[in-house]
Amino acid sequence: MTGETAPGPMAVSLAECKAQLRLERDDEDGTIAGFIRTAMALCEAFTGQWLITRDGRQRLVCNGGWQRITACPVVAFDGVESAGVALASDTYEPDVDAAGNGWIRLLADVEAPVALFRAGLGDDWNAVPEPLRQGLVRLVVHLFTHRDAADAGPPPAAVTAMWRPWRRMRLN
Repeated sequence: MTGETAPGPMAVSLAECKAQLRLERDDEDGTIAGFIRTAMALCEAFTGQWLITRDGRQRLVCNGGWQRITACPVVAFDGVESAGVALASDTYEPDVDAAGNGWIRLLADVEAPVALFRAGLGDDWNAVPEPLRQGLVRLVVHLFTHRDAADAGPPPAAVTAMWRPWRRMRLN
């Protein structure tokens, strides 16, 4: 179980995408907002990083070894809980390495432990690197303009070219 506790804010604004699409009316706002969320999810999956900092939870295994938090970059640990009850800080040891990988080790036998953490590149869209943001806008435009096309084709190559420098590769 890894996931955010609440949806985070968008990494690009609706107005930004509408300007790129040269749209002035509001009747497509819901569709465009959905494409922004889709583009953000695809960007996070491609880069292996959460764009906007948000709360996360991850179920842990009780084995005493170091366990990696799957979301990154981890910016803070908020604790560990079991059955919704916060555990004492002497029952676990958290660490965040220089690359932003979060690690946690349980020091006591705990039933169904869950790590609570915060992860993301920045607190709002201004903190997201511009090439990632521009890739998001281009992907939103592609999704919008090809939404009903039978021959939509793949996303523009420029999108992955902008995202590739931020892609985190893992060897597990």
